[in-house]
Parts: sequence; structure tokens; C-alpha cells
Amino acid sequence: MALPILDGRPIVPADENAHPHASGDRVCIVHNGIIENHEILRQELEAKGYIFESMTDSETVAHLVEDYLRQGENLLDAVRSTIRKLEGAYAIGVLCKDDPERIIAARAGSPLVIGIGIGENFIASDVLALKPVTDRFIFLEEGDLVELRADSISIWDMEDESVIRADVRVELGHDDTDKGNYRHHMLKEIFEQPKVIKDTLEGRIGKSQVLEQAFGVGAKAIFDQVEAVTMVACGTSYYAASVARYWIEELVGIPCQVEVASEFRYRKLAVSPHTLFVTISQSGETADSLAALRIAKQVGYFATLTVCNVPTSTIVRESDLALMIQAGTEVGVASTKAFTAQLTDLMLLTLLLARRHGLDQEQEAVLVEGLHDLARLVEQALDLDDRIQHIAEQFIEKNHVLFLGRGTMFPVAMEGALKLKEISYIHAEGYPAGELKHGPLALVDDDMPVIAVAPNNELLEKLKSNLHEVKARGGELFVFAAQGSGFKDEPGVTVVTLPTVDSLLAPIVYVVPLQLLAYHVAVLKGTDVDQPRNLAKSVTVE
Repeated sequence: MALPILDGRPIVPADENAHPHASGDRVCIVHNGIIENHEILRQELEAKGYIFESMTDSETVAHLVEDYLRQGENLLDAVRSTIRKLEGAYAIGVLCKDDPERIIAARAGSPLVIGIGIGENFIASDVLALKPVTDRFIFLEEGDLVELRADSISIWDMEDESVIRADVRVELGHDDTDKGNYRHHMLKEIFEQPKVIKDTLEGRIGKSQVLEQAFGVGAKAIFDQVEAVTMVACGTSYYAASVARYWIEELVGIPCQVEVASEFRYRKLAVSPHTLFVTISQSGETADSLAALRIAKQVGYFATLTVCNVPTSTIVRESDLALMIQAGTEVGVASTKAFTAQLTDLMLLTLLLARRHGLDQEQEAVLVEGLHDLARLVEQALDLDDRIQHIAEQFIEKNHVLFLGRGTMFPVAMEGALKLKEISYIHAEGYPAGELKHGPLALVDDDMPVIAVAPNNELLEKLKSNLHEVKARGGELFVFAAQGSGFKDEPGVTVVTLPTVDSLLAPIVYVVPLQLLAYHVAVLKGTDVDQPRNLAKSVTVE
């Protein structure tokens, strides 16, 4: 439900603001999205005598439908007239007391799926919500209007033409949504990462090279023309893209721009010729990323590719190419296995592009060998769980944590900070270690832990110098370091040693102990690990 600010007053969760919303005792609606012109519509409806019981934009929809019913329209036409007045994003379902045998639903900018049953049909914003009742679904297109009865489904497109949308069978295994022997979905998903990486690589790499046909028909013709890459994503997916930027510019040698989707969609764009536009989204329904994709197709990006976890999602359907991650259902709001799978897919993309820009077979073979070994290295990182659980006890009373990294470890540091703040509610920031003297060093004292990720790469000595500055100012250091990196446990310094991994693939391994740390801190603090406050799994509104 969208909860905007109304008349300068912040709207807080309350019974009167909860769904469903009604207009008198006649019309009842549910709504996901944001009605951007709700204030104007509200004023018009209040002038007609409608009384608002809530502070939400959603209630406007209920009163609009009621108003058109009063003007003599039937329920279907009343909803059709209503959505013509709405600006913004919405997925709505409407019931009317006068016509209880049908639901009218519509979508624009927010996902909506129909579940097909036997003598019954359903609507929801996500397949998972309907898993207990059906495995057959219709994924509605942008602008669709639906009349749903127990024994029939009628759909009209945005031109008011009657259309038939294909139904799809989506099978979800019991293990996808069951916690098994784990205390939380998030912990289960962290420990699933070796399998997820294996599944994501299966059929996509041979003994010594990436198999291009795994990217689908038309991929070769597109990749042959790529001269630059723009990646757009949100949250954890944005940090995956930020790692991939280092990979692409180092191995491929072409410009790679990474954008936060919510910023990309609201600024003027300058598009270089033959730029591949890449969206990264776990759900494939992220509102800002989907809007960015649609803008990209309008302004001249020559091809689009998405890295996604849901093959039936809107972003997949609207992209030229789709490279799926094989993560299965990710239930925990804080993404873990999707992040490492996204990075795995992005390395495959990097290698295919690099092959066209001078990467020789021997170099590719070395990295592919590293990919074959990646699941085993992640398993070794997971073996650190008991040690990290013990370390987590030192964070329970902390209010702030600073994460540091250099090169590809900078986005990993930001992802580690995001995980900690998402589920433990501790304020955390990820910073490039070289920026310490440009501000963050002022925050360092004996009450602010500093976490550093330190693989054995060309920036290790630079990082050591940065961390010396922290130690000299009384900061307590927790260093996730490579074997042979030279770090050792001492007063004020705790070292967690990780397995040896190729420096380019290190982000996929080094993020795992940061996930475990965030998880154990949250458990010790007693927060809701799988469903942290104020957050949703799929961000389908701005």
C-alpha cells in the first residue's frame, strides 16, 4: 500500500490506513502502487460530499468507482472510467456489493497476476501469494483490465480491445519456501549459495570457456556490436552492478556506467552508440528498474539485457535478452543468494564481452576454472559460521559500524553495510578505504567498529595503510582477510581468514561472511530477520 504525505502530515501505519478501503458499504478495493494525482482527485470527491476515512491515496480509487456507479455505469465501466483518471502506478482489485460475483482488476506500473483454479480464480501481486491454491497463472500486461468470475476470465488491453493472455504453469518446490532445519529463511538462503552458484553456472560454462548460446538467440549479434555498457539497478542489485563495472572495464576495456535506477529515470540522458543497457533485479518487478528499462528503449540504447531471478517477470518479458539466475525463491527480504548469483551471471557476461576485446583463450580458461571452483570456496567461507557468530556478540551494543574496502571490495563493503542496517537496525556505512582522511576518520573511536574486506590483491598494501590510520585512532578493527595477507589477531584487531580465491572472483566469496555477521547480529538483537520493519521483498512502487 502506498502511504504518501497528505497536507504536510506524514502518514503512519494505522488501522484506518490499512487495506481494504471502502466507499460507504458499496465498493471495496485493494491497491498496490502510488496514485500521484490523488490530492486533486480527493479535493474533487470531497466537494461532492465523499468522506475519507483514511489518509491514503488508495481510498481515492474506491470513491471514484462509487462515483461512476452513481452516474449509472456498471462495475466494469466504472473501473474503466476510474483508471482513466489515475496518474501514477497501480494494481487494483475492486468488489461491489451490488455485483458480488465478480472482481474487476487493472494494472499500470505495478505487477498483477491472475491465479487460475478449478471453479475459482484469484488475483495477487506475486505468484508466491497464490502458491497454496494454484500453479497456473496469467501475467497481465501493462494497461490490462480484467473481469474475474469463478468460472471465467475476460481481459482488455489499454486500447480497450479484448485480448487473450497465455496462462503459464509455475511449479515451486516445497523446499523453495520451507525453512527446513534452519531458524530463518535468510540463514537457509545464505547456506544455499554453493548450490545456487552451481545451478547458475550449469550449462553455461564448459571446461575452459563460457558457452555463448546460454544467453539465447540473438545474443551473439548483439554482443558483437557492444561498445559500452550501462547498468541500472536498486539496492543489493546496484552493488552487484558496481562490482561488475570493475570487471568490465578491466577485462573488456570498454566504458561501463552504473546507475541507481531511481536517479536514472529522472535525469537527462546522453547515450553513446552501441551501448548495451543492462537491468539487474531479483524480482523483475522493481518499479524504478522497470521504468528505467522503458526509458532506455525510447532514448536510443541499441539493445537491452536483464539479469533476473523470475522468468515470468515484466522486466524479462520486456528485455531483448534475459540471463536468469538460478537462485530459486528468495523469501528473506535481505537478499543474499540472489546477490552472489547475480555476480556469477555478470562474470559470464563480462567474459563473453571480453572475448571480443582481446581476452585470449588462456585468460578465459583461468577464470572459468575459478568459476568451477567457486561453490567449493563459498562452502569454505560458510565454515566460518561459528567463528562469526561469536564475533557478532561484540556488535550487540553498537550503534554505528563502518565498512571499508578498495577496488571491487568497495561495493562489497557497501553490501555488507546494507545487510547489517537492513536486519539489525544498526546504522552502517560502506566507504572506499582511501576516503578515510576525507571525512569518515572523524567518526572513528573505540565505540565504532570498523570492518574491512582485504583480499590479497594489488591494493592490499594501500588498504593496510588505511587501516593503520584506524588503529592509530583507537578504532576496533575486524578484518576479513586472505591467507598470507599479513594481518594477525592482536588487541583491537580481529582477523577472519578466508580461502584463497582469484582476486576477480573474490567479491563472491568475501560477501558471504558479511552476510553471516549481519544475520547473527540481528538474531542476537532479536529483530525480525526475514521481514525487517518498513521493508518489502519486491519494491513495486517508487
